Amino acid sequence: MSRKQGSIGAIVAASSGNLVEWFDFYIYAFCSIYFAGAFFPKADPTGQLLNTAGVFAAGFLMRPIGGWWFGRFADRHGRRLALVISVVTMAAGSLAIACLPTYASIGTLAPALLVAARLVQGFALGGEYGTAATYMSEIATEGRRGFLSSFQYVTLVGGQLLAALLVVILQGLMPESELKAWGWRIPFVIGALAALVALAARSRLEESGSADARQAEEAGSLIALLRQYPRAFLSVLGFTAGGSLAFYTFTTYMQKYLVNSAGLPITTASRVMTVSLFLFMIIQPVMGALSDRIGRRTNMLIFSGGLAVLTVPLIALLEKAGSPVMAGALICVAMLLMSFYTSISGIIKAELFPTQVRALGVGFSYALANAIFGGTAEYAALWAKQAGHEGAFYWYVSAMMVMVFLVSLSLPRRAPYLGD
Repeated sequence: MSRKQGSIGAIVAASSGNLVEWFDFYIYAFCSIYFAGAFFPKADPTGQLLNTAGVFAAGFLMRPIGGWWFGRFADRHGRRLALVISVVTMAAGSLAIACLPTYASIGTLAPALLVAARLVQGFALGGEYGTAATYMSEIATEGRRGFLSSFQYVTLVGGQLLAALLVVILQGLMPESELKAWGWRIPFVIGALAALVALAARSRLEESGSADARQAEEAGSLIALLRQYPRAFLSVLGFTAGGSLAFYTFTTYMQKYLVNSAGLPITTASRVMTVSLFLFMIIQPVMGALSDRIGRRTNMLIFSGGLAVLTVPLIALLEKAGSPVMAGALICVAMLLMSFYTSISGIIKAELFPTQVRALGVGFSYALANAIFGGTAEYAALWAKQAGHEGAFYWYVSAMMVMVFLVSLSLPRRAPYLGD
């Protein structure tokens, strides 16, 4: 290991593209409330959001394919090149959305092209998470892996935070009519340009892992992964399913919930989410360091047990919060519990797989569960609201947390690979 490896500087450099990619992916969710009418003009406001949520979910459909392709590539050809390709691909999808003509210009081809651009972004992000998590876990020093690997979610949430913050800035500079007409395109252009900076940082990264592992017969093999490490694969599927569902419920969907259900103005909801996401971001290293002391398994049990009990009461209180301060406080409670998982999300997966299938094992299992449960969270919540059974969705989240709790109980107290 070189002097650069294991340092916070190397971790930040490795995750720079992570920030850009998640910014590009999340800006869609935060701007959709403005451009929904441009692509789906014939629907009512809730229907328009439902359609854009469906496109958001479509981006997740490509994530398992991206997780498989990039994971296989990273295990066979190295993590660094896979990270470079993923950020370039994400930038291409973001730039495409920025330039898309609307329904008024080309009719139904407009939403079709929107779906295509989101599929490209989903493919890129499917590869980003697993490869970044693998790289960061491999360069992190023993005894500090939880702390150092938590910076993946610092930059992940940072990308989401910057997306929300940029929307707040645009709301202050532009009237709502201009944001709906063309202003929503600005963040997508910014995201594409920021990828150039991330590309420069990633091109200087040192390779992790070993040449022997990359040349092994089972390197990047899905068959070998499923045959030799089925328990690890199923464990990651289990806690990613619930973790992703909770994450997207209390982050991307919350902005719409605060507007549609709690009755807050759009600008107020955006500010609440910006402050909440900032606090969520800075708590990640603290919780990651905590896992180095109490163990990843304990972190997972606190996360899943807490949200299993508190999700429904928190949402019920949010609907009647009345003030931005109370709404923000309730969301922060949920995010605090969630940070027990997000801070170790990458390392707890990486520790379950050996080097030769680690990127594939982390990336594919995560992307598969995330596509099914995380990608559909917003759509399911809006569908339940439109059907008049909004509360059922939050019981569904609680039930998934019970499942995560049971999966976490079966986790080894000391991980078989990379375990401190």
